Amino acid sequence: MNSEKPYERFMMSGAGSLTNAELLAIILRTGTKGVSAVELGRRVLDLHDPDTNALSYLSHLTMKELRSIPGIGEVKAVKLLCLSEIARRIVREKVHKARRFDCAQDIAGYYMEEMRHLQTEATVVLHLDSKMNFLGEDTLTIGTVNGSLLSPREIFIRALERKAVQIVLIHNHPSGDPSPSGEDISVTQLIREAGEILGIRLCDHIIIGDLCYCSLREMGVLSYETAKP
Repeated sequence: MNSEKPYERFMMSGAGSLTNAELLAIILRTGTKGVSAVELGRRVLDLHDPDTNALSYLSHLTMKELRSIPGIGEVKAVKLLCLSEIARRIVREKVHKARRFDCAQDIAGYYMEEMRHLQTEATVVLHLDSKMNFLGEDTLTIGTVNGSLLSPREIFIRALERKAVQIVLIHNHPSGDPSPSGEDISVTQLIREAGEILGIRLCDHIIIGDLCYCSLREMGVLSYETAKP
């Protein structure tokens, strides 16, 4: 069947002619005993939503779930997870370039769904120009359930590389309570002071909880004569 030969169909008619399962089959390359690569692709899509076979559900799959499918080993699972991450980053880059990050509520809302479910602390740094336009984003630390370590040196090396004028820190509290700890406040002040020396403004440090957030700028921990966002 032509539908079981996705590579040939791609060469004849392009990627747009392929079904979602066929696209996955090209990434998977091979099937397993008695099961074609296309059928493996279908089984991957069936894990979360057998009715729609939507590719968007790939982002919700885990290594364990993928490897539960006979014929999907570690290598194939890694390929699929990387494919999902590439797609996520493409979307995020487009969204970032189209918006300004000048409101703590909007920033928190943008990162809420991604970060509120994390079981350990992660820290994201937004690099911005003088008009709060997006220049880049880095995930700097992924810590233990009790905390993460921030390196001012690492933060500002990346900011200088991107010619950022301003930065915003975002990190999550796995407990769901976004109230800043004493360490959160002291680290924020340390990074602010380092930024002032380098001419890079720390605009805000936003802590993500479970459907709630805390802005250290709004709390008054970060206050400038002309504070923003």
